Amino acid sequence: MSALRRKFGDDYQVVTTSSSGSGLQPQGPGQGPQQQLVPKKKRQRFVDKNGRCNVQHGNLGSETSRYLSDLFTTLVDLKWRWNLFIFILTYTVAWLFMASMWWVIAYTRGDLNKAHVGNYTPCVANVYNFPSAFLFFIETEATIGYGYRYITDKCPEGIILFLFQSILGSIVDAFLIGCMFIKMSQPKKRAETLMFSEHAVISMRDGKLTLMFRVGNLRNSHMVSAQIRCKLLKSRQTPEGEFLPLDQLELDVGFSTGADQLFLVSPLTICHVIDAKSPFYDLSQRSMQTEQFEIVVILEGIVETTGFLA
Repeated sequence: MSALRRKFGDDYQVVTTSSSGSGLQPQGPGQGPQQQLVPKKKRQRFVDKNGRCNVQHGNLGSETSRYLSDLFTTLVDLKWRWNLFIFILTYTVAWLFMASMWWVIAYTRGDLNKAHVGNYTPCVANVYNFPSAFLFFIETEATIGYGYRYITDKCPEGIILFLFQSILGSIVDAFLIGCMFIKMSQPKKRAETLMFSEHAVISMRDGKLTLMFRVGNLRNSHMVSAQIRCKLLKSRQTPEGEFLPLDQLELDVGFSTGADQLFLVSPLTICHVIDAKSPFYDLSQRSMQTEQFEIVVILEGIVETTGFLA
């Protein structure tokens, strides 16, 4: 405890969370609660506990066109409701467009009026109106092939349109289905089964003042090559007078010793030694209660079941 008193002052005491959750109560050895500390006002987090960053990009101006240059990634990053809306809209527009093209060919050739003539060979058999042209497109595009509607060899423009339809359908399927597959296979929900301790504590371990928290994996499948990193987000002012609102400092959780490489088969305790190189070295107990900072924990690894990086 002498090291703790030198670090945090002579009035250092063990801090525990009250059962009511209304604040923090410092306790001395063998003593009950002495006073109740008023908790700090809850503020907006930079990174939520689900991993979502509370950042909004503003004043982009003409830079929004850059999102269209990488359309595939833009669609993958969209919310599910917009993704499904674009998926349904694209297929609906493509189907209506191609059905209209078949109807235009039948209309210009006069197949709609001569379809019932016995010795007349139409471009597409049994196409009498737009609904029948739409059904013909769906049957050919989905490779259903009922055999009632079929293209004949007396229609070169129909053969060209059929080739264009096959190419366009393959492109749309590859783009949209690939987008949906990537979005569904993203390992974002894997974080729901990675549990972190509710609170981080500062205590003595191996004779050193240490910041500690725990992490555990709820699934039986392992996280291959799991690695953990910690970032301290804190505003500061440089000696030149420049104000940095979200300065990022690295917290050493075992990078030099390899302790950051986790074998996450059971809950592990992650430790950060508060030494002269730690950003917390100059903070006291009182300043920690008033200081505005945020610790972001980044756990990376390969999901064993899918092989995706999470």
